[in-house]
Amino acid sequence: MDKITTTFLFSLLALLLTTTLSKDLCHKDDENTLLKIKKSLNNPYTIISWDPKDDCCTWVSVECGDATVDHRVISLDISNDDVSAQIPPEVGDLPYLQTLIFRKLPNLTGEIQPTIAKLKYLRFLWLSWTHLTGPVPEFLSQLKDLEYINLSFNDLSGSIPGSLSLLPKLGILELSRNKLTGSIPESFGAFKGVVPPELFLSHNQLSGSIPKSLGNLDFHRIDFSRNKLEGDASMMFGAKKTSWSVDLSRNKLQFDISKVKVATTVHNLDLNHNRITGGIPVQWTELTLQSFNVSYNRLCGRIPQGGDLQIFDAYAYLHNKCLCGAPLQSCNVEIQATDLYLNLPSE
Repeated sequence: MDKITTTFLFSLLALLLTTTLSKDLCHKDDENTLLKIKKSLNNPYTIISWDPKDDCCTWVSVECGDATVDHRVISLDISNDDVSAQIPPEVGDLPYLQTLIFRKLPNLTGEIQPTIAKLKYLRFLWLSWTHLTGPVPEFLSQLKDLEYINLSFNDLSGSIPGSLSLLPKLGILELSRNKLTGSIPESFGAFKGVVPPELFLSHNQLSGSIPKSLGNLDFHRIDFSRNKLEGDASMMFGAKKTSWSVDLSRNKLQFDISKVKVATTVHNLDLNHNRITGGIPVQWTELTLQSFNVSYNRLCGRIPQGGDLQIFDAYAYLHNKCLCGAPLQSCNVEIQATDLYLNLPSE
């Protein structure tokens, strides 16, 4: 046998072995579980192509891990479909799952499946734009690898579990556009992670005061807009923080903003439709702003000139007690005196 023939035969053997092995990548338990999930969801269009004749690691919406996890299923993403069902309990039988997504399924109903608590390696949970009901489950705090939770655009109700602050790796908590009630948990001022998560709690029915403990943390992005929050929010700001976006709009917050210093890292600041008093600090001229709105408050005095405060039109300042100066009307003598008082240095 010459060298060329030998090389060819070895190559052919390697190809045959690779082909054989590739058919065996999918773990049989995972394949059976996925087929049960398909049946529970009434064979939706997005996964109708799942066929036991094919390796389940090649199925659409499925991803398998490498050899270190024995090629087990690590991701399941079922999105943009007309599914009429509940989250199948079998999702809890994919023990190596790291990513679980059910998104833009308007006819997905019921509560968040309790068997998800079995997914000890879960890192990414995205259940949004559905008609899921019931509470935000307490069991999520048991999944210590969770980095991302998105339960937005659902019909979830009840209070936010304070135990979510126990998740040491949580980077984003998105609970916006539900029907959540109660107060923001006091424990959210003591997240266990090295860096506090980005918090999105907008468009709910949260009430009460923002816990003062939240002022101890340096949040990158927070959105508490369109709730019924009351009282002081000045502790959410600070010159030494590194916040990028703060949206507290459309609440009932009431505090004096005159001496509030905002970190120069803030690019988006929205405080509209509250009961905030005082004058806009001159320090705010140091900000590089992409969006800004303090309309519909009880602010007074001259709008400081300089920086980015004048790149926004009057809409960002309208319906305050007595704000004046560009882009609003010019200030009269009485307002100028008030402005001088509001910007006196602190003792």
